[in-house]
Amino acid sequence: MKIAPHLHRLGNDVVASYLIDLPEGITLVDAGLPGHWHDLLRELEAIGRPLGDVRGLVLTHGDSDHIGFAERLRAETGAPVFVHAADAHRARTGEKPKTPMGPFRLGPMLGFLAYGLRKNAVRTQHVREVVEVADGDVLDLPGRPVVVGMPGHSPGSIAVHVPAVDAVFVGDALTTRHVLTGRTGAQPAPFTDEPEQALASLDRLAGLPASWVLPGHGAPWQGAPASAAAAVRTA
Repeated sequence: MKIAPHLHRLGNDVVASYLIDLPEGITLVDAGLPGHWHDLLRELEAIGRPLGDVRGLVLTHGDSDHIGFAERLRAETGAPVFVHAADAHRARTGEKPKTPMGPFRLGPMLGFLAYGLRKNAVRTQHVREVVEVADGDVLDLPGRPVVVGMPGHSPGSIAVHVPAVDAVFVGDALTTRHVLTGRTGAQPAPFTDEPEQALASLDRLAGLPASWVLPGHGAPWQGAPASAAAAVRTA
């Protein structure tokens, strides 16, 4: 789905990843669930670009609902997969601390699980080879993505700031649709390792210039990152 010029979303408000389409090639941010591979191929066909135009994939963190087709992309095309060093082990193995589930409503929770089954979540492959990045890195990919450390949801959670498309991709640093309750609007994401640290990291987000804030779950937020961060703090 096209969001804005050169900017596309794969998936939906339950689980989403993003495609940046520029003349010099394509950058992906997150890889959703394994079944989103077919969404990727359909979107590429719709914009008339071959799979070989994908220059790389940047993961906002290493959780299973963000690494979905990453290993398939890497294995089939050789495109590098970038992840913060603090989440590299998680992306390679799936190991992570257990976190409290928190509040839930049965309908939205079952919907999240059912969507995961439809998109082959149980077949998620960990990423065998990753390129480790750090806060402040500017990646040699289309759009020159900037890595912004946002620890809290996981140790290596990042935002990906891409001025070329006037957007910042936030993964689970915040959500605009809580997958367990169905509540919409900017708010903290569930399954967060360190909730207080995640809230503190919003200061990093608030200082970024962009017109789009794009989460891994929920609708795109059209507005300044500072307004999204403020909405999370008052949620």
